[in-house]
Amino acid sequence: MNTQIDIPKGKKLNKYGELENLELTAEDWIARWEKKHIGFHKDEIHRLLQKYLPNILNGRKQINIFLPLCGKSLDIKWLHDQGHNVVGVEISKTAIEEFFAEQNLSYTQELVPEIPGAEVFKSSDHRISLYNCNIFNFSSLIAGKFDGIWDCKSLVAINPPDRQRYAKHMITLMAEGCCYLLDSCTFNQDKIVGPPFSVPQHAIEDLFGQSCNIQLLESLDALTEQQISWGLDSFIEEIYLIK
Repeated sequence: MNTQIDIPKGKKLNKYGELENLELTAEDWIARWEKKHIGFHKDEIHRLLQKYLPNILNGRKQINIFLPLCGKSLDIKWLHDQGHNVVGVEISKTAIEEFFAEQNLSYTQELVPEIPGAEVFKSSDHRISLYNCNIFNFSSLIAGKFDGIWDCKSLVAINPPDRQRYAKHMITLMAEGCCYLLDSCTFNQDKIVGPPFSVPQHAIEDLFGQSCNIQLLESLDALTEQQISWGLDSFIEEIYLIK
């Protein structure tokens, strides 16, 4: 029997066997969270964040740190527990609600007047603020500029046609002296349909090099059974410091 699926133009079959847009929309990401198709979420604090947090801090204490496309990352609470103020942006309300529930944190919830339909969830001590909105609708007018940024594979989740826009947007959120720690990856994009998307070093330099200094802190073999199941035989994780 022929069970081949006819895939409509502009669509792809994801790893869960469902049709999705080739360029994921906000609605696609929201659906992934609602269906618990969140293989990208890790139930641990990112070891490279722990290793390179001093590079973000650059000798400073109690700074304001931004996490784009933050999901319900354990890194949020860990950075808070280190004494920092954490602001995240996440399109999925489910992810934000699950974060506060799983971390057993009380919070307030209010509308964001500058962004129609957006809400912000704030911990009771006001040191964690998670904005439920599109990343491109968030701006420094809403929460100020940031001393540090932790980009944990947010850039590699952005649709490639939006990558330049994303980089320019992130630069507008950087305060003077901001240290931006970027977790990226490089692999053979011909073998899988992203996300994640491969963003090699030359692409990082093209995106940020005109206005920032870029330092590759570490490049490591990060191939796991997960990537092998995607059909990859090489997966390189790269950590950059952007100033």
